[in-house]
Amino acid sequence: MTMQEVDPKALLTMLKEELKKLSELQPAQWSHYVKTGVHKERFPEQPDWWHMRAASLLRRVYLNGPVGISRLRTCYGGRKNRGQAPEHFRKAGGKAIRTILQQLEQVGLVKKVERGGRKITPKGVAMLENLAKRIIVEQEGA
Repeated sequence: MTMQEVDPKALLTMLKEELKKLSELQPAQWSHYVKTGVHKERFPEQPDWWHMRAASLLRRVYLNGPVGISRLRTCYGGRKNRGQAPEHFRKAGGKAIRTILQQLEQVGLVKKVERGGRKITPKGVAMLENLAKRIIVEQEGA
């Protein structure tokens, strides 16, 4: 059973709750006041956006790894509203992505690859696939 066979929203919600239990993965002090990119007008309104972004990053590294910060900034970027002028794509900010990946490295779910970015560890793969199995069992039981 692979992680790709389940609904991504259900997986991210369950993974977010698992990551909240880890003491190493805590939001930075500045995370409550910062926007996630220049294309955003306001900071995130969800109180647990840090853990949701961590879950999303872990899934993204699993699917596309090894992947670097620049490519992840592109994934989380968006359209910048420039008033009357046409919109343009802007990358997301890199500080939050980099900090979350460093925290995931401390936990042991992600590791750095020389000249290749970051990729998921066997511990991270096991965590994602166990959650996928739990989701499928819950869907079959319901």
